Amino acid sequence: MKLFLCSLLVACFGIAAYADIQDPPGNDYGPTRKLSRGVANVLYGGSEIFYTIEDVNEIHGNAAGWSYGPIKGWWRAVYRFWSGWGEIVTFPYPTYKGSYRPPYKSDIPWINGGYSEFPPELGFETKYPYTRYTNQY
Repeated sequence: MKLFLCSLLVACFGIAAYADIQDPPGNDYGPTRKLSRGVANVLYGGSEIFYTIEDVNEIHGNAAGWSYGPIKGWWRAVYRFWSGWGEIVTFPYPTYKGSYRPPYKSDIPWINGGYSEFPPELGFETKYPYTRYTNQY
């Protein structure tokens, strides 16, 4: 009986470990995410122009914001548009390093040089709820 329980316990841990391996972190990127990223880049990639003007203006000042900002924003929007079309056309296939990750440089280590996965959002949206939770009853 002890041998049966021990083997059952080992089998349960083995199944749990196998299940954990089957969902790696790279599994978040799939064909549907690649397709939606491509559609978002084609439809909303033009928001890079306005966002980049604002970003350059905040970092380098007004003169750079209204001279360098639109030019940099235009090229960022063009790059998003064409990379979006590329992702729409090739969404069923893992094209970038054998995965469905975005083909452009991430903006995490390079704040002003990289790209976020999806185009920037314009407007007055917030990531915080309008009311805060309190412990008062």
